[in-house]
Amino acid sequence: MKLTDFADYSLRVLIYAALRPGELVTVQEIASTFDIQRNHLVKVVNALSRSGYLTTVRGRAGGLRLALEPEEINVGEVIRSMEPDFHIVECFDDKNNQCLITAACGLRGILGGALEAYFDYLDGYTLADLLVQRRSLVRALNKEAPIHFVSRQKH
Repeated sequence: MKLTDFADYSLRVLIYAALRPGELVTVQEIASTFDIQRNHLVKVVNALSRSGYLTTVRGRAGGLRLALEPEEINVGEVIRSMEPDFHIVECFDDKNNQCLITAACGLRGILGGALEAYFDYLDGYTLADLLVQRRSLVRALNKEAPIHFVSRQKH
C-alpha cells in the first residue's frame, strides 16, 4: 500500500511543527526545508487545521503550530483523515465496483483484513513516537538552512 503525497506531507508538517514546540512556523519555511511546492503545502496545512491537528495564525507574523501535544496525535488517525480513500482493489468501492467475481471471491475479505491490521498497527503510534530521534531529525532538517529548534524535555 502506498500513501499519497498528501498524507506523507501531512506527517512531515506535523513532525516539523512538533520539533518547534510553542513556536509558530511558516508554510514557506516547511516548503523550503522539504523542497515541496508551497501551494501544495497550503492545502495540506488547511486540511490538518480543519482536522484539529494544527492551529494557524493569520497575518504578517502568523504561522502554524500543533493544536495538540505530540502524544495526542495518533498516526493512524492522521492517515485516515488525510487519505481520500482506501480502495485497494475495485471491489472495495461499492459504488463503482464492476468486478464480476466479487460475490464469490475471497480477495476482498483478505485485503480488508490486511487493511484492518495495517491501521491497528498505525493506531499504536503517536506523533511523539516519530520524534524519538529528535536530535537526528533536527540535524537532518538543519542541513540546508540552520534553524534554531527548541529541544523538548521529557517530564
